[in-house]
This record gives sequence, structure tokens and C-alpha cells, in this order.
Amino acid sequence: MSLFGGGVFSIVLIIVGVVLFLHFVPIGLWISAIAAGVRISIFNLVGMRLRRVVPEKIVLPLIKANKAGLDVNVNQLEAHYLAGGDVDNVVDALIAAHRAEIPLPFARTAAIDLAGRDVLEAVQMSVNPKVIETPVISAVAKNGIELKIVARVTVRANIDRLVGGAGEATVIARVGEGIVTTVGSAESHTAVLESPDDISKVVLGKGLDAGTAFQILSIDIADVDVGRNIGAALMTDQAEADKRIAQAKAEERRAMAVAKEQEMKAYTQEMEAKVVEAQAEVPHAMAQALREGKMGVMDYYNMNNIKADTAMRDAIAGGKQ
Repeated sequence: MSLFGGGVFSIVLIIVGVVLFLHFVPIGLWISAIAAGVRISIFNLVGMRLRRVVPEKIVLPLIKANKAGLDVNVNQLEAHYLAGGDVDNVVDALIAAHRAEIPLPFARTAAIDLAGRDVLEAVQMSVNPKVIETPVISAVAKNGIELKIVARVTVRANIDRLVGGAGEATVIARVGEGIVTTVGSAESHTAVLESPDDISKVVLGKGLDAGTAFQILSIDIADVDVGRNIGAALMTDQAEADKRIAQAKAEERRAMAVAKEQEMKAYTQEMEAKVVEAQAEVPHAMAQALREGKMGVMDYYNMNNIKADTAMRDAIAGGKQ
């Protein structure tokens, strides 16, 4: 039993050793590379394992590139893999560019991939342009009529500006701005409806693709709808605002007049009170003057005659009015 157990243990050790050997030395992958005409050392494959590089991620794209006739070596692919790039996608992009006769070196392709852009999609877009549809763009002509416009922008990827170039959102924003400016300079909305292709010509001539990762090939107006009469609505709102301002000013003037009237009433009442107070003091003053001998009886009598005469004249004058 001990001999049998020792034999089983030896077999297990051998199997484990073979598995570890095949893991660090991918014989099958090396044979596939040799069969495909790709010269790669077995020690290089072992070094990939030690550098924590998956050999399949390097060898299989290398075989693909070699079959496509591309001049790509192991060091380039491994360096791009270690930098966090997608080696397989880069090789596919290089093959697509090579087939389309687009000059695209490996360094630029790797830089585009590391910049976060899909380089294969960019190459495909260079061959087969992409159509971008804008959202509904609201523009107002000089006569105040709103137009709702949808445009289709045909773009082709600009490989030279993929790194650092603006994306689709910038293109859509610029096209929308150009449409708004062009419609806004039109005398009436009917002129735009008669020849919507004029919008495309004017906007296309503004060079909207400058600084972007695309080349604009055409701008086509897909749909134009007539919206609200913005001018009339603005005039109505302005008239309503003016009316409210006039009402507020009139109310202010009325309030000021009421306040002034109240102030005058208060002043009149105050003056009347002072007159009544003064009249109440007259008998006291006359009595004091009589006691002190400053006024005689005849003076008092003459004063009363004058007051009566004045009252009569006032009554006559009032009757004549």
C-alpha cells in the first residue's frame, strides 16, 4: 500500500509539474505562431508570463497582423498592452486602414486607442461616413415666426485630429448655432421654407468642423415645421407689461393724491381748531381789556356794529353768488 501510495503521489507531482510547465511555457501557442510563420522565441513567451502579460493577447493579434502583411513586432504589441491598450482592436484598425489604403502608422493608432477613442470605428467611419441627426432646433426669422428644424450631418472621421479633437456633441452644437444664425438673418420664414437648401450651403461654408475629430461632408435639412409667432407673442407680452406698469403708476398717483387730500384735510381741521380756539379767547381778551380800562363801552359797541355790518355784507355777497 505504501508503494502504491508513493506511486500515486509521484504521478500527481508529475501532472502538477506538467501543468505548471505548460502554463509558463505555452507550447501550443508557440507551435501555432511557428505554423503561421511568426518567429517568436519560447523564452519570449515565458518572459511574458513573468511580466504578467497574457501571451494569447499578444501572439494571436501578431499572427493576424502578419497574415495581413503588416510590419508589427512583439515589442510594440506588448508595450501597448502594458500601457492598458486594446491590442486586438488596434491590430484590427491597422488591417482595416491597410485594406482601405489609409496611411496609419502603429504609433498613431496606439495613441488614438490610449486616448479612449475606438480607433477601429474611426477607421470604419473614414471609409463609410456616419450620419448624425440633430435634435429639433428652434430658430426665429426676422418676421417673428418660429421654425423647428431637424438636420442630418454627414461626417467622416479625421484620423489626424482624433487625438485632441472635439466629438459629436460639438459638431451638433455648432450646426445648431449655424442654423439659428442663418434663419435669424432671413427676412421672413417663407423665404426659408422656399429654399431650405440655402441653410445647408451657408452653414456648410462656416467651417464648423475646425478643431473637431470629423470632416463634415454635407448638412441636409431633414424636416422644417412652422412653430409659434414669437414676434406677436413678444409684442403681446410687452403690451401687457406696459399696461401693468401704467396701472401701477396710476395707482401710485392716486395714492399720492389721496394722501395729499388727507394731508390738506388734516391741515384744514388743524387751522379750524386754531380759529375756534382763537375765537374762544376773544371774549376773555375783551373782558380783560374792559376790566383794565383799555377798552371803553363805546369801543365795544362800535366793534359789534362793525361785526354786524361785516356779517350783513357777507350775507348779501353770498346771496348774489
